[in-house]
Amino acid sequence: MAGSLVIIPTYNEIENIDAIIRAVFALKKDFHVLIVDDNSPDGTADHVKGMQEEFPNRLFVEVRHEKSGLGTAYIHGFKWAIARKYDYIFEMDADFSHNPTDLLRLLKACENGADVAVGSRYKKGVNVVDWPLHRILLSYGASFYVKLITGMRVHDPTAGFVCYRRHVLENINLDSVRFVGYAFQIEMKFRAHLKKYKIEEVSIIFKDREKGKSKMSSSIISEAVFGVMKMKLKSIFQKNKF
Repeated sequence: MAGSLVIIPTYNEIENIDAIIRAVFALKKDFHVLIVDDNSPDGTADHVKGMQEEFPNRLFVEVRHEKSGLGTAYIHGFKWAIARKYDYIFEMDADFSHNPTDLLRLLKACENGADVAVGSRYKKGVNVVDWPLHRILLSYGASFYVKLITGMRVHDPTAGFVCYRRHVLENINLDSVRFVGYAFQIEMKFRAHLKKYKIEEVSIIFKDREKGKSKMSSSIISEAVFGVMKMKLKSIFQKNKF
């Protein structure tokens, strides 16, 4: 199977899931969608299953037994996509923080030579809508910190709106990816960076979610702050394991 797959991890996204799926399928490109749901008690997965008759062979759902973290959800989705040989594999949130129309711009960047295309909030200033100032400062500060520690020249290393060409994910040891929260996005970009893949940023406007609850927590932030240093040291002293 060839083409483009959009992976959307979900946990209690019943308020957004119908609209986000329809928005992707309304695009003038044949995207497929994989929902990786962590057994949402609000019925998110059941709703997606009900939509599959309307979108046969384009809409897929994988239900995991429990809430296990964003990173493991994406790893699950990556392996599913690789097994089915999709050419372009996307990460996208369910809550419309990422504008589905920007999928076309990320795809174009990869079709034109990028190995990884990142939907960047910070390539051209700060393009974030409806976030409180302290959250903008935290996110922007984290991005600066990551660039300083890792040496990556990526303005938005924590971005979760990404397109990977399949060979990138095939050549990253997905089973060795350790971060599950906020830092997962950093680790994936860093691993691509170490393998000399071309990472291109595409400027986007990021909107805070209007429906549902944010999954951000202090433990996720802590993982990012302390994990980045550990990740960098491991890449230096344990190159054969990274």
